[in-house]
Amino acid sequence: MAVTALLFGGLGLAACRSSGSSSGTSAASSGKIAIVAAENQYGDVASQIGGDYVSVTSIEANPNTDPHEYQVSPQVAAGIGQAQVVIMNGLGYDDWVTKIADAQPNSNRTTLNVQALRKLPDSTPNPHLWYDPPTMPAVAAALVQALSRIQPAQADHFKANEQTFLTSLKPWQSAIASFKSQHSGASVATTEPVADYLLQAMGIKNLTPWNLQADIMNGTDPTPQDVSFQNGLFSQKDVKAFVYNHQVTDELTRSFMQTAEQSGIPIVGVYETMPSPGFTYQRWMLAETEALQNAIVSGTSKGSL
Repeated sequence: MAVTALLFGGLGLAACRSSGSSSGTSAASSGKIAIVAAENQYGDVASQIGGDYVSVTSIEANPNTDPHEYQVSPQVAAGIGQAQVVIMNGLGYDDWVTKIADAQPNSNRTTLNVQALRKLPDSTPNPHLWYDPPTMPAVAAALVQALSRIQPAQADHFKANEQTFLTSLKPWQSAIASFKSQHSGASVATTEPVADYLLQAMGIKNLTPWNLQADIMNGTDPTPQDVSFQNGLFSQKDVKAFVYNHQVTDELTRSFMQTAEQSGIPIVGVYETMPSPGFTYQRWMLAETEALQNAIVSGTSKGSL
């Protein structure tokens, strides 16, 4: 991900805009806390916790693009510079946030790094932390603390919103537990480790070699041996479903999809960026979980949400 060199030069008052959000300048004038989230799933949770007292800008918010090819604009850089709270994933997924923030020191800015909140080492191989059920409760708790420091008078409001959010996660958590109790050990193949944390929580085995997943995630060519092994999972019907990254497809991943379809293996598309409008984080995760269940139990494909 390339960080634009023009971080300064008259951009101090520029707006950092995305759908449904406003700039740090307008947030300050309205008395709202200016939050910038690198990914819209974190921005959605920030909106749920902060309610009317926050203005949230989500930078990566298009589920139809490859988030690994994101290009930072001067407007985005200015928004991060003005933000009172910045949320980033960490684990190398959005290092451009750190570069921009470091270039624009702000003693009043709080940065919430989800990797740090989860106490995960840099060697953690899978950066898609939002699919891991413990992640967003940790993010919500950190948001309550950060927002309460900025607006102490609204601390009870933020805490109440956190409890509402945690309650709203229960249908997703119940769906995970129910599937695991009945179908633990079911096997799937994948293109990338996008939903691997969710698969693990559901008790699903991912038979795709890690090296193949990592190669596709990092944009390198998998070995012929790994490609052959993956195709064998389909032709021999060793897996109940094929889970692919809906946002990142190429000739190889499309060939896997074709082989899976020809072998009668149902396909499930998962996302790195929260589909919107129509979804909150918790509805999105429940929809992905239900799609996986329907594919494994009923043989139903769902390539997109």
